[in-house]
Amino acid sequence: MKILIIILTSIIAIEHLGFLYLETFLWTKPLGRKVFGNSLEDAEKTKTLAANQGLYNGFLSAGLIWGLLHPNPAFGTQIVFFFLACIIVAGIYGGITAKRTILYIQALPALITAIFMLI
Repeated sequence: MKILIIILTSIIAIEHLGFLYLETFLWTKPLGRKVFGNSLEDAEKTKTLAANQGLYNGFLSAGLIWGLLHPNPAFGTQIVFFFLACIIVAGIYGGITAKRTILYIQALPALITAIFMLI
């Protein structure tokens, strides 16, 4: 079970690094606009907000990686659980206020991983 949690947490950390890259560097580029369904005009208007959002996703990823690599496994597990909880809350909020797919892309994987941690 521990290996599964490490794998799932690593995937979520990588996913959030991807969000960081998309929101910070590709927001106004064709790929970023396609992923988020923005016109060039809308992307230009919101690029500062998106970059800020990308940084937050980077911080979430950094927290998960910190927890996975922490020398004290018990404390590392607490760190991972905390950051998964942050991702769940952010995903639920984003799913309600921005786009429903955020629930499935962001919140659900973190929720599944957190449940496995509690089992």
